[in-house]
Amino acid sequence: MVSYRVLVRTSAERELRAIPKYDLRKVVWKIRALAADPTPPGCIKLEGETRYRLRQGDWRILYEIDHGAKTIAIVKIGHRREVYR
Repeated sequence: MVSYRVLVRTSAERELRAIPKYDLRKVVWKIRALAADPTPPGCIKLEGETRYRLRQGDWRILYEIDHGAKTIAIVKIGHRREVYR
């Protein structure tokens, strides 16, 4: 199985630092798991966009997949009430 390379944009990296530590481990684990399976069960493709959404508790991870280059770009990480704005 081919693994993907996960890239975290600098804006998403800043958002990652704002997550409380007890949730941070789970969010980081979900992001690392994307390298093995870019479309895990529970991920949803957002309508009208090329992005996917992954849930971890109250946190949402928005990412884009480039199958040709085998990369996943983490675009945005945020609380469920704020991430889609």
